[in-house]
Amino acid sequence: MVRVTITQVAAHAGVSVASASRALNGQIASAETVAKVQHAAATLGYVADATAQSLKRGRTKQLAYAVADIGNPVYVEMMSAIERVVSASGYRLVLSSTGTSSSSVDVVRDLGRGYVDGMILSPLRVTDELLTALAKTPTPVVVLGRLPDDVNLDTVRADSLTAMRLVVGHLVAEDRRDIAFVNGPVDTTPGAFRRDGFAAAVLAHPLLTTRSVDAEDFTISAGYAAARQVLEGDRRPDAIVAANDLIGIGAIRAAEDLGLRVPHEIVVTGIDNTELAGVVRPGLTSVDLGAEERGRVAAELLLARIAEPSRAAHTVTVAPSLVVRGSSVHRPNTQGHASPADRSTEATGLGEERAAG
Repeated sequence: MVRVTITQVAAHAGVSVASASRALNGQIASAETVAKVQHAAATLGYVADATAQSLKRGRTKQLAYAVADIGNPVYVEMMSAIERVVSASGYRLVLSSTGTSSSSVDVVRDLGRGYVDGMILSPLRVTDELLTALAKTPTPVVVLGRLPDDVNLDTVRADSLTAMRLVVGHLVAEDRRDIAFVNGPVDTTPGAFRRDGFAAAVLAHPLLTTRSVDAEDFTISAGYAAARQVLEGDRRPDAIVAANDLIGIGAIRAAEDLGLRVPHEIVVTGIDNTELAGVVRPGLTSVDLGAEERGRVAAELLLARIAEPSRAAHTVTVAPSLVVRGSSVHRPNTQGHASPADRSTEATGLGEERAAG
C-alpha cells in the first residue's frame, strides 16, 4: 500500500503544503482551512509520519522501561504504574528486557540513537561499565534500584534492610527460632542488599539459629531447588525467608513435595508482595516493597527531568510494610493485609533526599 503524502492532502484540499502542515499540526490556520485539510486527510487515509514529526518537535514522545525479566510480576506492577503516569502526559511506553548486565549497558548506549526521550532502568547488576554508560548518555535516565552515592542520577529505591527486619521480627513473634534464608544471586543488587538486611536483622535476636543458601536466580524453579537443599539437610529449619515471592513459592512447593505442611511444620515468607503471593495456597506472607509506588515516583522523576534537565538529582526511598498470610501463621488475616499487631512494626512514609553532587 502506497503511503499518502501531505502534498496529496494539500492538493485535494486546494491549499498549499505549508497550510496543510499547519492545519494538521495544530499550528495557526483558519477554521476553514483546518476543516478542508482534515476532510481531505480523512478521505485519502492520510497517516502522519511519526519520524518526521519527531524530528520537527525534537521529541519522540516515547519513553523506555528496561528491566531484567519482563515476566517477573514485580516489574509488571511497576510498569503498570509507570504507564499510567507517562500516558497521561502524552507519552508512549516502550518495554525492553535487559537480562544480563551487559545487555543493560547496550540498552543505555543505544539511547544515543534518540529513539526515546528518556528511560527508566531497573538493572539487576550495577557494573562499572554500566555506570560509565549512564554517565555518558545524553538522554535522561531514572534508575529503579541502588547506585553508588557519588552517582548523580535520579534513583528510586526499595528498603531491603527494613524489609528483612520486619519479616525476621514477625517470625520471632511466631516463635520461630531456626531460620534459613534463601537468597538469589549475591552478585546482584537485590541479592546483596537482602543478604545484608538479613544479617543485620538477625543480630537483634541473638538466640536465633540461622543459615543461608543462594539460589541460582530469582525464580520459582531456582527457589524450589535451593529450598530442597535446605530442607533435605541434616537439620531442618522451622522457617524459610525467601529473597522474593518467586523463590518463596518455590520453597512452598519444595516443602509440599517433601511431605511438610506449611505453616504447621515449616513456615515460609517472601518479599515483594506480588499478586502471586495472594493466589498461592497457603497465601504467602510477604513484605510489600511498594512496587507500584516506586514505578509512579520513577515516572514522575523522569518527566520532571525531561522538563528541567538541570534540576538537582533526587533519591527517593519507598518504605516497606509486612503483609501476613497463611504461610507463616495458623490464623492469617483473611484480608491479606498487615494485621493491627503487625502495623506497629511497619515502616511508613517516603524518604527523599538530594543525591550527592
